[in-house]
Amino acid sequence: MSQLTHFDDRGNARMVDITAKKETHRVAEARGEVVMAPATLQLIEQGGLAKGDVLGVARVAGIMAAKQTPALIPMAHPIMITGVNIDFRPVPPNLVEIRGIVKTEGKTGVEMEALTAVSAAALTIYDMCKAVDKSMVIQNIRLVHKSGGKSGDYVREGETRWEK
Repeated sequence: MSQLTHFDDRGNARMVDITAKKETHRVAEARGEVVMAPATLQLIEQGGLAKGDVLGVARVAGIMAAKQTPALIPMAHPIMITGVNIDFRPVPPNLVEIRGIVKTEGKTGVEMEALTAVSAAALTIYDMCKAVDKSMVIQNIRLVHKSGGKSGDYVREGETRWEK
């Protein structure tokens, strides 16, 4: 594995200098899951929760979180995001899958933005449903694809294609 880039030669934390890097088209896709009681998934799908449209609110939360990533992750660069898509896939009997795709034309990638978006969407689902199901579990948040930049493309082995 290569040297950790967020540490200098003395082991001090640092923000990576991207001054000399070239701008390229960059895309990152992250996914995660919220496991819940089957009755909770039914309430989400039927719009039966008092707080309203769970997945609609979670989508907005994910988009907002992607844009706020540098405020949350200390060494993340503020970058101009050109697109954020958050999708959900209910998987009966008790799971909601989340996918976040973030794009930019820039000098650094958007992996952290995609991961942050999925995390915030999952946390929002939890928040919106906790009155009826405190046992929900947020799990398996991961980067599944990234493209652009000097390191090239990455595709997580074993990932299935996202079908809506």
